[in-house]
Amino acid sequence: MSKRKPLVVVTRRLPDAVETRMRELFDVRLNAEDRPMSADALAAALREADVLVPTVTDEIDSGILAQAGPNLRLIANFGNGVDHIDVAAALERGITVTNTPGVLTEDTADMTMALILAVARRVTEGARIIPDDEWNTGWSPTWMLGRRITGKRLGIVGMGRIGQALARRARAFGLQIHYHNRRRVPAATESALDATYWESLDQMLARVDIVSVNCPHTPATYHLLSARRLKLLKREAIVVNTARGEVIDENALARLIEAGDVSAAGLDVFEQEPAVSPRLVKLARTGKVVLLPHMGSATHESRLDMGEKVIINIKTFMDGHRPPDRILPSML
Repeated sequence: MSKRKPLVVVTRRLPDAVETRMRELFDVRLNAEDRPMSADALAAALREADVLVPTVTDEIDSGILAQAGPNLRLIANFGNGVDHIDVAAALERGITVTNTPGVLTEDTADMTMALILAVARRVTEGARIIPDDEWNTGWSPTWMLGRRITGKRLGIVGMGRIGQALARRARAFGLQIHYHNRRRVPAATESALDATYWESLDQMLARVDIVSVNCPHTPATYHLLSARRLKLLKREAIVVNTARGEVIDENALARLIEAGDVSAAGLDVFEQEPAVSPRLVKLARTGKVVLLPHMGSATHESRLDMGEKVIINIKTFMDGHRPPDRILPSML
């Protein structure tokens, strides 16, 4: 008698190659319409599934988890961050949680560097001028002036994989690397990146020209860049965020940019995704802010790599072994 394949419920549309491989290995329920599941639909999936494959758009809190069926044993997250999952509540119910670390690093660092350049050199503003037929006078010595990034100080908030990958890119552009992290990185890493460590985030923010947020969202990092801390920045400072919107007090940032107390910002993530603050949208229309729709890891390569990690985690778990990307309480 053949062994029953586990029922795997996937909450969003994944690349064809990933979905095809999942169907070969598991009994899979796919989301062909690619619409975010409602809370009721998500609860129904938890009651039926052996394995749930959610994404960042799925809020899996303790209330939803309380409705999980007895067969649910694994939540194999399609993504690196797990702040949308109440991991502690899952573990209390005997449900293992995995993620897909490492595969987003280079793509997110690329996008962070792209945002730094886009904001400093007014790339998105310039890209609209010719299509909008506004380039009537031609080149001018004083028109569309941005700011040089070579020689500027970059302050990285969160020196993990992505922060270090950003530092490598930024050094090639002539930026001076400064960082704040929960723990100081090894001396060899610091030396290789020619990075200056700041134990005090406040002191670093007051001295850098560009701030990049590259830390995860946890209770400890919620509004880490608070109104008080944002006021420490230079008037010419640029703020870039490709991590999680909740790390920055968006309203405070918008107020400071409106008042001219912070120069500009480049944001790929937002506090209330997919909703975006109207104040930020208005600033984007005036060229003060560059807004992207959570594109940091959006490459064909990263999505396939993420899918492969999800499949490995499920297969390893169902074969009775410890999945390689299991989330532990100490990691939260």
